[in-house]
Amino acid sequence: MATLESRENRAFAYEIKFMLPVCEARELRDWARKRMRPDPNTQSGIGDTYRISSLYFDTRDFDVFHKRGSFGRCKYRVRRYDCSEKVFLERKLRNDHSVTKRRTVVPVAELRRLRQDPACSPEPEKWAGRWFERRIETRGMAPVCQISYVRTALVSEDESGLFRLTLDEDLRAWAVREPAFHAISGGGALVHDHMIVEMKFRLGMPALFREALEKFRIESQPISKYRLAVTGLGYAPATPPVETHTLETGNASPAAANI
Repeated sequence: MATLESRENRAFAYEIKFMLPVCEARELRDWARKRMRPDPNTQSGIGDTYRISSLYFDTRDFDVFHKRGSFGRCKYRVRRYDCSEKVFLERKLRNDHSVTKRRTVVPVAELRRLRQDPACSPEPEKWAGRWFERRIETRGMAPVCQISYVRTALVSEDESGLFRLTLDEDLRAWAVREPAFHAISGGGALVHDHMIVEMKFRLGMPALFREALEKFRIESQPISKYRLAVTGLGYAPATPPVETHTLETGNASPAAANI
């Protein structure tokens, strides 16, 4: 069975997102479960599901949310799987042609180092998360919210390598000011009666995903859990609904890859 650290090496060139009503998402999930296998990293959950909680960082002026300059290309977050004692410090970067991710695993107790208190980091250069700490300090970022949801994760492979389908439900958010996680219970619900579905792959769209798009008549749309949280928590006005667009099933459009 894969270890928790194997998540560190996961990278997909494309992430195509969808917002589906729960009934349709469940049909897609049932269909996919017959053709794919559980992600090996779900060993801390039940079957092919687990809970994800993430702390998102932004500036005082919410430059990441408003996509100002270089802030519009990347997100910084701390991700936790279920109630693990390990967390991942992540930078998720998007350019014109791909989505890449840098991840470092550290004990959850070491998040105190991100409070910008010199007493918490007696030997900062020796800390595995120093690159993350340095980036958020330089960019003037701090935790602004925690987002939590239950994920179903399925994988398979073709000639291009591994590809992955995820379905996220029970999406909730909390306002935060410190690099520490709230208890899973509570939080404001962000999405009602819908799931967020993502198809992740490295090169050309897998035939299985093309079949799913045709069978379920799915249309992709740019969705950001972070943007949903910022507006849901009242940090910024809700943005107008985005226009959905039909995805070419032969090759994925880089514009469909969202962070």
